[in-house]
Amino acid sequence: MTHEQALAAIRATVEAAPSPLSIAVVDDHGELVACLAMDDAARDTLENARRKAYTAARSDATSTRVLAEKVGSTPTELASFDPQFSFFHGGVAAFAGGRRVGAVGVSGLPGAEDERLAIAAIAAAGLEPPA
Repeated sequence: MTHEQALAAIRATVEAAPSPLSIAVVDDHGELVACLAMDDAARDTLENARRKAYTAARSDATSTRVLAEKVGSTPTELASFDPQFSFFHGGVAAFAGGRRVGAVGVSGLPGAEDERLAIAAIAAAGLEPPA
């Protein structure tokens, strides 16, 4: 994930956001490339967006929604994951040529809307969302 791709993802999300939110873009290791908390976004949304992106980049699932569905609410299963992982919807892996290159996390809206915006951000960056 290049910084230009990350900035394109952020710009697209800010333009499409129906209300204040936060977005984080990470590389394939889950390390932050760029992030933004919009004016009036709840302050915890920035950390939530970062954790969602980190999870989508580092887990074997292609999104936080898929990972949450995979583990369900089994306490033992949830406890075995990286403590930085998030099971809230809105983190989506980004691919280039079939290779995971990073992820986008969006936070501040209902989970399905966060995920929809993350997928649109990935497309705006010229990358591929999960198949």
